[in-house]
Amino acid sequence: MLLLALDTATPAVTVALHDGEAVIASSGQVDARRHGELLLPAVDRVLAEAGVKLDAVTGIVTGVGPGPYTGLRVGLMTADTFGLALGVPVYGLCTLDGLAYAADVEKGPFVVATDARRKEVYWATYADSRTRLTDPAVDRPADIAEQVAGMPAVGAGAMLYPGTFPVVHEPEHVSAAALASLAVERLAAGEELPAPRPLYLRRPDAQVPKNYKVVTPK
Repeated sequence: MLLLALDTATPAVTVALHDGEAVIASSGQVDARRHGELLLPAVDRVLAEAGVKLDAVTGIVTGVGPGPYTGLRVGLMTADTFGLALGVPVYGLCTLDGLAYAADVEKGPFVVATDARRKEVYWATYADSRTRLTDPAVDRPADIAEQVAGMPAVGAGAMLYPGTFPVVHEPEHVSAAALASLAVERLAAGEELPAPRPLYLRRPDAQVPKNYKVVTPK
């Protein structure tokens, strides 16, 4: 097995290679505006660090969000393209699950929250690092304060709202290394990983203006 993992659902552009036993190379940069510019060079760096070519990869795993439309689709389209070109399976994993897997929390339950902008967070609660209790959702922190009261929190979204998330643990951003390790663990257990379909949870910011006038030639 040589699994290539990547995620662009958050400001982190992260890539890793896993050989079925351990992560053998990884890269991560935080830049919310340069996902498309940074992802492929990161893939090249990771392959070079591991001393392998892209055609040695036997599977792809990509974070499916939730995340903003523009950044998230960069990783998903790249993963799909690699999968088609190489003829290998492409798996999806919830980005929040990757954060939970790497969470520095001794025991649950806890909440994972990433920045959804618009004064909202993408979030879900976990019984432990491998068990999600709730479906991913997007809400204003004040609206979920009662649901997450008393829970430790993980993620950059939680760090933005200390009134709702007073106790925040590492990591701040997701890592492809965690996604790869989680995917390998689940595949080894015989689990079927979900398809790489995006968790947007809301409509993209760019929309066709209302009352748009269509002009056709006579």
